[in-house]
Amino acid sequence: MSIVPPTESQARTDLAAAFRWAARLDWHESIANHFSVAVSEDRCRFLMNPNGRHFSRVRASELLLLDARDESAVEGPDAPDPTAWHLHAQLHLRLPQARCILHTHMPYATALCCIKDFELLMLDQNACRFHGRVAYDRHYDGMALTASEGARVAGLLAADKSVLMMGNHGVLVVGASVAEAFDDLYYLERAAKVQILALSTGFSPALIPEDVAARTCAQWHSYPGDYSRRHFDALREILDEEEPSYRQ
Repeated sequence: MSIVPPTESQARTDLAAAFRWAARLDWHESIANHFSVAVSEDRCRFLMNPNGRHFSRVRASELLLLDARDESAVEGPDAPDPTAWHLHAQLHLRLPQARCILHTHMPYATALCCIKDFELLMLDQNACRFHGRVAYDRHYDGMALTASEGARVAGLLAADKSVLMMGNHGVLVVGASVAEAFDDLYYLERAAKVQILALSTGFSPALIPEDVAARTCAQWHSYPGDYSRRHFDALREILDEEEPSYRQ
């Protein structure tokens, strides 16, 4: 079943809000890292942050409208960051679940990605949200400066995976909407923080049994009331009061 894309106006304000909150939560890194959201049913047309713009200053109107099939997008004065283009364009083209793509180097999840043979352990309720949903890329090979690297990364995310933990690099989350992807990103960083803190004690971690973790994951995703949307709406309400410029 096809997913009806959001209006471009709705997508712009949602994505701008995601950037502002990522900066507030210290998930940003200089003027790097990128978020995108598809605004066409085939996912080819998508919005992404302009090159050189700090997350804390992104406005809805300045998001780039790109076409994943148009290779000339990397040319000209308004070209997106090349690593962002090669990664996001290929993922939007190749992955039906990738309507929204959020890529960050947020500190705790990235620290976890820098541990040999790293894995998101089922240590707490938040981690269970991701049971069976995480793919791993443990072979860092430099920046994504070619379409083939974007295609390789896309190939790591099967239909049942929505999180990619990228060795020596960072994390990437895909979702059906900005709200869904941002909620996952939020809980992923919370789970990674708990894991880093627990491992730092030097004591053996107390893992949640597989059957309990699987059941808890199912409970997360059947939780009533469109939890992700309500979380994101609450974040937008705060921005509407404190930083309404994100809507401009």
